[in-house]
Amino acid sequence: MRPALLNPLFAPVTRLSGVGPKQDKLLRYLLDRDDTPRLIDLLLHLPSNVIDRRARPKIRDAAPGTMVTLEVTVDRHRPPPPRNRRVPYLVYASDDTGDVVLTYFRGQPDYVEKLLPVGAKRYVSGTLQIYDGVPQIVHPDRVVDEAGFAKLSGIDPVYPLTEGLALGSLKRAIAAALQRMPELPEWISPDVLRRCHFPPFREAVTRVHVPVELTDVLPDHAYWSRLAFDELLAGQLALALVRAQLRRPAGNRHAGDGHLRRRIIDALPYALTPSQQKAAAAIAEDLRQPVRMLRLLQGDVGSGKTVVALLAAAAVAEVGRQAALMAPTEILARQHAKTIAPLAERAGIRVAILTGREKGKERRELLARLEAGEIDLLVGTHALIQDDVIFKALALAIVDEQHRFGVRERLALTSKGEAVDVLVLSATPIPRTLVLTYFGDMDVSELREKPAGRQPIDTRAVPASRISEVVDAVGRALAAGKRVYWICPLVEESEAEGTDHLTNATKRFESLQKRFGDQVGLVHGQMKGAEKDRVMAQFASGEIGLLVATTVVEVGVDVPAATIMVIENAERFGLAQLHQLRGRIGRGSEASTCLLLYREPLNEMSKARLSVIRETTDGFRIAEEDLKLRGEGDVLGVRQSGLPGYRIARPEVHGQLIKQAREDALRIMKENPKLAGKQGEALRVLLYLFERDEAIPLIGAG
Repeated sequence: MRPALLNPLFAPVTRLSGVGPKQDKLLRYLLDRDDTPRLIDLLLHLPSNVIDRRARPKIRDAAPGTMVTLEVTVDRHRPPPPRNRRVPYLVYASDDTGDVVLTYFRGQPDYVEKLLPVGAKRYVSGTLQIYDGVPQIVHPDRVVDEAGFAKLSGIDPVYPLTEGLALGSLKRAIAAALQRMPELPEWISPDVLRRCHFPPFREAVTRVHVPVELTDVLPDHAYWSRLAFDELLAGQLALALVRAQLRRPAGNRHAGDGHLRRRIIDALPYALTPSQQKAAAAIAEDLRQPVRMLRLLQGDVGSGKTVVALLAAAAVAEVGRQAALMAPTEILARQHAKTIAPLAERAGIRVAILTGREKGKERRELLARLEAGEIDLLVGTHALIQDDVIFKALALAIVDEQHRFGVRERLALTSKGEAVDVLVLSATPIPRTLVLTYFGDMDVSELREKPAGRQPIDTRAVPASRISEVVDAVGRALAAGKRVYWICPLVEESEAEGTDHLTNATKRFESLQKRFGDQVGLVHGQMKGAEKDRVMAQFASGEIGLLVATTVVEVGVDVPAATIMVIENAERFGLAQLHQLRGRIGRGSEASTCLLLYREPLNEMSKARLSVIRETTDGFRIAEEDLKLRGEGDVLGVRQSGLPGYRIARPEVHGQLIKQAREDALRIMKENPKLAGKQGEALRVLLYLFERDEAIPLIGAG
């Protein structure tokens, strides 16, 4: 149960005066929520900048190009001539040192006359320019009388907005939310407060929204840093609680004598790489230990993680136990099953797949076999964690691309067996600091080498103006029997208004089909699973030679014969995504080429990204560069705004705080694992406040 103390912060924003249905809709979009945002969502939406309105020079002393606040008397108005709305509405004003013109384009006469009555004293704030030798302010930001000026903040925060939402109405809502903020107990230990000079939580939130100094809204200053630390501590404490649950001593362990693993290795058409051997040995050792395994296996696209995962599943099958492999998408789940099936069959391991597509009688029979222990390894999607999926003896949970799953899904899967060991796979190499942030203190195995026989990929960047040359080159490749991917960022226009220059997949497919006829196929995320599989199968068999696709092919699609990839609007993709996409080629015995089509002019960030991707195919280096360039969201292959769940903390600014929060969480688990007493109550408030409360039931569990 959420502490009652927090109820005011979790009230819907529609309870604030002035926030109606229209505002609600805009705020949902801005704050990335499916339902009505709460006051806490509003309060954690922090300013991106500030405007300093404290400079109050006389007109004569005002420097052009600066933000000023002038105290003036309104002298006269000059409305535009009737029927010529292009001419601006001018208001002439002055102080004892000179004149200033206030300019309004398409100004409504009634509005301007009411705002600036002739003869009145007004305080006008905006950027001063010189036009024809006369100082002027175009569309002043603020025009207030004496009473309004007394309330005007000299330092004005500026927020990220969405179209249709006015800055003023967002600020009024935030100000109203601040009024309702309760006093919360202090959850940070006194020595950390002292060492980091952190203010109390309520003061930190207030000062970031109502700054007294320009620096109050900077991420590296005390107020923002305090909030970042709170968020990180909540995350680390939740991970520590999950880990303590998973790390409790476990009874019978899950590794056999190796006879099934040897059969798999003998069935492989190539030798395991040294890092695959090392990872498999580390996993087998973990499975023998008296505590549950919690290991992250990360390696690049095509470094052979699936085979290592299969060896882990074989180790538990050797003692008559079961394993489950959960992937975030159906394409990925089926890809794993396809890689695993022939090897498992040779070793005598029984494998089945369960996704949303298995229904009715087929599904019932599969579940009966699972419960009877006739399936050794079940591969699937979220479908694996449904209530009616019952294992006879689940011993190993393998979770692929875990950052796409929350703590809840992880716990739901491990709760289907006794003392289940956990192996997490990631195809995006993740820098060490982020491993700590998102996975807690996991053991990590890295697959650094590429399997034998992988061919180098020649990557080139080509401006979009040369697209006809690219299409001609694709034609020559198709004539030579080669297979080509053509990747587009959008499915159709409606996905994002205002992105008309982005090529949508459907349009590109139509134009290429005109040129190459039946050789072209299309797959995108909005197609039905069976239809997607059919087109992919045609591409894999060579029935079609050119596959136009959105990023659904980013993970897990394996067509070794494909040797060419064109990525359109490449400047729109993050580094990790470009790297994942490129990993779809270079899988066979032929050299491969990746063409990055970009639109000019490129900004600095896009230039840097395209140059990194051209220079290297080392996923670990790409992940480090990505973190430097763009922050954590992209490294983990998720949208920048939401997951993996940090709204305030920025790894590039608060790196030290991650370490501090982790140490603090481990200390709390040592000294007060049940979160008892006053300090424990305060920490529970923190977990609920940052919605990390899925870990709370674990405190009393088992």
